[in-house]
Amino acid sequence: MANGKLTFRYDELADILYVDQCLPYGGQESEEIGDNVIARLNPESGAIENLEVLFFSKRVMGEGTLELPINGELRLAG
Repeated sequence: MANGKLTFRYDELADILYVDQCLPYGGQESEEIGDNVIARLNPESGAIENLEVLFFSKRVMGEGTLELPINGELRLAG
C-alpha cells in the first residue's frame, strides 16, 4: 500500500533512479510510460507506485533537466 511519501534511490552501477511510494512487490505490473521510464502499477487500482528512470545520469548530464511523463502534486507529508 502506497503511503504517499516519496523515496528516491539511485543505483550508480545500473544508472537507475528509483522513485518509490512503497516498496516494490511481485504483484505490481510494469509499463514503459516514456523514453526509458518504467512505471510499476498497483494491480488493483492501476495507480503508479514506483518509477524507474533508466540511464539517469546520462539524461541529467546531457540535458541538465529531467522531465517525467506524469502529473504530480507536491505538499508536506503529515
